[in-house]
Order: sequence, then structure tokens, then C-alpha cells
Amino acid sequence: MNPSETAVAAEPAWCPGCGNFSILEIVKRAVAELGVPRNRLVVTSGIGQAAKTPQYLDSNMFNGLHGRALPVATAIKASDPGLWVIAEGGDGDMYGEGGNHFIHAIRRNPDIAHIVHDNMVYGLTKGQASPTSGRGFKTPVQVDGVIMEPLNPIAVALSLGASFVARAFTGDIDRSVEIVKLALTHRGYALVDMLQPCVTFNGLNTFKWFRENTRYLDSSHDPGDRKAAFAAAIDEGKLALGVFYADSGRPSFHEACGAYSSDGRPLRERNRDMKRLASLAAAVGQGSRA
Repeated sequence: MNPSETAVAAEPAWCPGCGNFSILEIVKRAVAELGVPRNRLVVTSGIGQAAKTPQYLDSNMFNGLHGRALPVATAIKASDPGLWVIAEGGDGDMYGEGGNHFIHAIRRNPDIAHIVHDNMVYGLTKGQASPTSGRGFKTPVQVDGVIMEPLNPIAVALSLGASFVARAFTGDIDRSVEIVKLALTHRGYALVDMLQPCVTFNGLNTFKWFRENTRYLDSSHDPGDRKAAFAAAIDEGKLALGVFYADSGRPSFHEACGAYSSDGRPLRERNRDMKRLASLAAAVGQGSRA
């Protein structure tokens, strides 16, 4: 069985027409086309409708606290670099509650794919504005409309030096699959901001709205040019889709961190010196009592 097949029948807890269905299909196709063994794939997530995605994949998974998928994914990849690791969740989960981890994951450059379901609203908690909601967007909480500028995750990632930055749209599954495959095979941290509609709580940013307000980066765009990527990210016209920037020249977190790279084997395969561990534990215990 490959990762595109589910181990058991499951009823997704998403509204009919939700963009999460498309993202689930995109991830399934991407890992299947790359031939990723299901026992070598790990998907981490936090809390939210998007964060339920790993429950519908036949793979290893870790479903944790709100906004905490990235540090878990970083640790999993570092402890066993042979794994394929995806951290996924919604725009609120990743850019709101998980905003601090988003920033520092970019700095660490772990070799993971970060897929964000960006529907510009909190769906699980029934419709309040998220970090990417546009100014003026009215919700049951923001009754007079959002007064803040929306977060631009592409510009943030580029400004902090992310080694792979892309945006995709669930209305174009074929091209989104190719973008996710590039993210999965990239050496280092790879962000894919995946635009999707929330058909229940966001009546503005619909499939039609995304089709009318997005464009693909043209063939002249050089993904090795960070300045050009940033210019495209802050363009006030239609939202650009595609790979903004890609640089595999930097070492990833586990490659740069001696504790993980010096031995060359996953942590689970290394010998443990139990006497040294006992001595260290005793020393720590004495220090805490002092």
C-alpha cells in the first residue's frame, strides 16, 4: 500500500466543498508520485480543521498542541534524517498561535515541508478573523471589519531567509502537486502557503475570488533571485502563485548541528552509555537540591 491509500475508512470532519479535501488529495498525489514509503513519512499538525489532515493519511503522524507542529517536525527530522517530514496546519494555527515557531523554524532551516492551509479565517472556532484576513473583512467577532493589515507570510519568510518559499491554490491541483513535490525534495525548510476557500465561514475568499485574484509567476521569474522574489511577494496586484525562491545551498538544521550530524546514524540506532547518563542524571539531581 502506498501513502495515497488510507488504512481504514474514515469520514472527514470537513464541510462539503472545503478546500481541505483538495489539499489532502494534493499531498496524497505528491508523496505517491515521489514514491515515499508510508513507514518513512511523518506528518505533524497542531489544532484546527486543517490539522486533522494527518488523520486521513496512511502514514506516521503527530497531532499536538495549537501552533506547535513545527518544533515537533524539526525534532523528528533531526532524530532520523531519513524520514520525509511534513508539518501542516491552518493559517491561524501556523501564523497566529504558531507564529513564533514559524519565525524560528525559518532560522533553523530544518529539512521539512511546511504546508499551510490558508483560508484567511478561523474555521474550527467558527469564523473569526485570522492573521491573513484582509482589512474590512467582517466576522461575528470583527463586526465592523478587520482593522489590521493582513500578515504576508511569503514576504515574512523571504525577509527571514527561508530557503524555499512557494504559494499554491487548491483550485489547480495538478500545479499544486508539482509545487508540493518540489517542497518535499528541497534540502532545508520549504514553505508552501496553500490558498483554499472556507465555504462555511468565509463568503469573500471563495474559489471564484481566488481564481480572479491570483496569477502565476511568469517564466521570466528567477527563483534564485531573492530580491525579485520579495518584489513579487509585496506586489499589490493579484496574489502570485508558484515558487518564489529556492536555495538548496545552505545546510539544514540536522546537518549543521553536531549532535545530529557527527555520528551519521539516526539517534535510535546509536549506542547509549547508560553509566554516563546515570552520572549526568545524578549531577542534575544534586544541582536541583542545592
